[in-house]
Amino acid sequence: MAHETDVKVRFCETDALGHISNISYFIYLEEARTDFFGEMGFEMGIGDWKFILASAACDFVSQGYFNQKLKVISEIGRIGNSSFTIIHRIVDGGGKLIATGEASIVFFDFENQRSERLPDWFRERLADHMAETSEAG
Repeated sequence: MAHETDVKVRFCETDALGHISNISYFIYLEEARTDFFGEMGFEMGIGDWKFILASAACDFVSQGYFNQKLKVISEIGRIGNSSFTIIHRIVDGGGKLIATGEASIVFFDFENQRSERLPDWFRERLADHMAETSEAG
């Protein structure tokens, strides 16, 4: 099951040509990830935070514009021992693909400064959101 986050493009997120600025896509993907984590049952306070972004990528497929309503569709692409990958699609109101993204997330123990095994309950929730073409590993 995919997670969906609605985004409305603000003026400050566009460039001099009136297109969505490249960096703004990463902000949309971050918003979708944090919403996704909250939906899966994680506390969203800084003291409870358990995630490190190990890598992030975004491919720009079509142009986006100020005041456009977009949807970020997020699914799990891979589940490892202490990390997982989220894959994203950003589409406009008509379903046209605007961008794709991927983020690798490490479950992290900040006190001991090391990765930590994904808890079984969280692994199960991640598996509920697997993309159809992906496999848990």
